[in-house]
Amino acid sequence: MDFLLEVGTEELPADFVDSAIAQLRERVSKSLETESLDATAIQVYATPRRLAVLITGLPREQEARSEEIKGPPVSAAYKNGKITAAGEGFARKQGVSTAAFSIRATDKGEFVYIEKTIPGRQTAEILTELIPQWITRLEGRRFMRWGDGDLRFPRPIRWLLTLVDGEVLPLELINGSTTLTSDRLTFGHRILHPQSLAISHPQAYLTSLRSIFVEADPQARQQIITAQISTLAKKLKGVAEIPADLLAEVTNLVEYPTAIVGKFDDEFLELPPEVIITVMVTHQRYFPVKTPQGLSPYFITISNGDPQKSEIISAGNERVIRARLADARFFYTADCDEPLDSFLPQLETVTFQEELGTMRDKVDRIMEIAQMIVEQLNLDEQSRSDIESTAMLCKADLVTQMVYEFPELQGVMAEKYALISGESAIVARGIFEHYLPRNAGDILPETITGQVVGIADRLDTLVGIFGLGMLPTGSSDPFALRRAANAIISIIWSADFNINLLALIEQIAQDFVTSHPDKPNPANLIKDFLLQRLQTLLIDDLRIDYDLVNAVLGENDPEYKSRALENLLDTRERARFLCQIRQDGQLANIYETVNRSTRLAQKGDLDTTTLEVKGIINTELFEQSSESAFYNALIALIPETISAREQRDYQRLVTALTAISPLVADFFDGENSVLVMAEKESVRRNRLNLLGLLRNHARVLADFGAIVKG
Repeated sequence: MDFLLEVGTEELPADFVDSAIAQLRERVSKSLETESLDATAIQVYATPRRLAVLITGLPREQEARSEEIKGPPVSAAYKNGKITAAGEGFARKQGVSTAAFSIRATDKGEFVYIEKTIPGRQTAEILTELIPQWITRLEGRRFMRWGDGDLRFPRPIRWLLTLVDGEVLPLELINGSTTLTSDRLTFGHRILHPQSLAISHPQAYLTSLRSIFVEADPQARQQIITAQISTLAKKLKGVAEIPADLLAEVTNLVEYPTAIVGKFDDEFLELPPEVIITVMVTHQRYFPVKTPQGLSPYFITISNGDPQKSEIISAGNERVIRARLADARFFYTADCDEPLDSFLPQLETVTFQEELGTMRDKVDRIMEIAQMIVEQLNLDEQSRSDIESTAMLCKADLVTQMVYEFPELQGVMAEKYALISGESAIVARGIFEHYLPRNAGDILPETITGQVVGIADRLDTLVGIFGLGMLPTGSSDPFALRRAANAIISIIWSADFNINLLALIEQIAQDFVTSHPDKPNPANLIKDFLLQRLQTLLIDDLRIDYDLVNAVLGENDPEYKSRALENLLDTRERARFLCQIRQDGQLANIYETVNRSTRLAQKGDLDTTTLEVKGIINTELFEQSSESAFYNALIALIPETISAREQRDYQRLVTALTAISPLVADFFDGENSVLVMAEKESVRRNRLNLLGLLRNHARVLADFGAIVKG
């Protein structure tokens, strides 16, 4: 059988529509599965005024099923071979005779069991229980109540349509003193067909709605919008810019889309294109049109009104954007009358965070942190000067009139104002780029000014917010600290910066404590946080196996954790290299040797960093030639390991470890093998030190104990 549910509402927020579709798709599927109701297909549709679920191929009733039910212990159900009152009560409760009892042994003794056949319920009956849950358990922001009831939904619910095949499934939705009764009636487009229409059958739903000027399928609606925009843009001899977010929003704002062309005065093209596009896309939901010559004075908007009134709608849109662009031109002209650095004093009036001071205070800290990074990178004087200027001006545009009105343009306007003020191109570009990446899919900064200042800005935010104890929890991350941490790592990787991030964190955290003596040092919290983000980026973005990531980051290993943050480039390189040698088989060649040595070395007391054999190994204690061969191989291994570490050429180390493996195998199991755990303490310690040294050489690459054999 087929089933249709439509919940009719006042106009829903656009961002809720997509969320509701996803929630309904998951919730309906899971609840049907729980009830053992297999459907051929589940389709979810939505417009601003309706949410709909179309289910095809449902059985008319559940299949009967057998269920095993555990009863009382045998000792309670029987006494002297006869059924007790407890046994009879269990049988009576389950609706069976005591003859149906079977006895089974369990960990807690023998118990009475029965096999009970549970008849399937009618699907329609089950749906009447599920539908209110599907509706009332939807989640989202800014839910509201209406009337005198407690029912919460993004907008008031106005009608309810429930059909099983061609018949109405009776259902009531109670909201205080108001009861909404289900029917087969839906309503058309608010302007083009406000009257109701009876739906004859669930399969007729989409076709019936199209006859009353409603396209309920969001994908079809989006395709219509895209095709109409492209057609109009071609007529204008241009190409429309169709941002994905705007397209998704507009799709959820209309039921019967009509693309309409509008035009603004050519004189506004003197404004920076980013300003015009921001006004159109972000504030007016218009699609800009570009030509080979650049941005054109035309735009395309999607109307949900009467197509016959397109000229009137277009004229209204043109009046609105003309006013918006006139305001933008005024702001731009006023801002350009002053050099960018003249706005710096005003930053003292803008609060970054109550306990962390003003934006001017933040700029001062960014300049200090940028200087620390410059010192680590040992940059030339010109780069130092450029970075200093970039850091000083990076937030200046926040107090300009344009950015105050259009916050989306922060950084964009700063670059333009910096150039107008006579700053160099690399400083101007760096001011813009220090905000990059702005989101997960955004580009990374390419100038050294943008890279250094971007890292400095984010480190200041991380230390300050963590220092105040305002850590991100769950999905709550108001200061975008996860994004900031990801950006720091990604920028360092992209720029190939040989930065000691650990030293930076410790210094900045100490500076924070100096200025906030009542607060604990947040350095350790920030280190752990960055390591979590580093782990996520290695696994999710670089597709490194989780155990190889653990091998380079260490599992509760302070040495590896510190090393990971001291050199992020080396950490990435080692992770990638491990992945490579796993694929080409080199890892398997050394895995057993290194792992066995590592496990046994833990029984000794050698530290994990020593590589030199002098003072560690006493050759006079050797009893077998395998010990001498192992010892000589370790001596030959030292320059290979040191070179591998300094040059990040870990193939040299793996090649050397591969060469030593047969000697270690002979040490363990060959004709000249030894008993590592010898009775004599000095001999035992000497042999454990041999293994500990091999472990330490391998640790220069990774913690092999964290690697899963595969």
